[in-house]
Amino acid sequence: MEKTLVQCDFDGTITEKDVSFLILDAYTGGGWKQIWNQYQGGKISVGAFNTRAFAMVKADEQALLSFIKSRVRIRAGFDELLACCERKGFKFTIVSNGLDFYIKAILRDIGIDNIDVFAAQTRFETSGIDVRYIGPQGEQLEDSFKDAYVRLFRGRGYRVAYIGNGASDLSPARQSQYIFATGDLLAKCKNMKLAYTPFADLNDVVKVLELM
Repeated sequence: MEKTLVQCDFDGTITEKDVSFLILDAYTGGGWKQIWNQYQGGKISVGAFNTRAFAMVKADEQALLSFIKSRVRIRAGFDELLACCERKGFKFTIVSNGLDFYIKAILRDIGIDNIDVFAAQTRFETSGIDVRYIGPQGEQLEDSFKDAYVRLFRGRGYRVAYIGNGASDLSPARQSQYIFATGDLLAKCKNMKLAYTPFADLNDVVKVLELM
């Protein structure tokens, strides 16, 4: 029987809103948006965007976790998604361009500490937050972080079901056998006429996974 792995984005997928944008809006005075526009225009990589944008954030880890605590909402169906994967014997993994410190803290707050999370590694410096993407082989990546993990998992013999919401999810989703899409990823899948399943909440994903 073929092994199945569910690779899931975090910001805007598991959470209703992008947590990194909440932080950047609050702590950079909007200065991050010029860098975001460069990324959106294809002038810099997503890794370069996050490195430069979060270098502008001078707050410490505790202050940021306190800030997001009352602002983060988990998308409906997340518990059901995890339960479905466990029941079916599917491996569930989070691969995100977001920052590891808040992803792990948010998961801990809802009682989840047994999921593999691959995200930007962060260090809090007086000059700002140092953000680095470390790939499966221990190499620092500027781009294609999520793609690197899809390739790793497929190389290990998994069929990959991909869940995402953003533009950065398009390339790794296209390398996966199944795509679950919302937001910008959904629009791009429609535009490119890719095979995908749309979702509003994660129970929509569960319904399809149950049949796999």
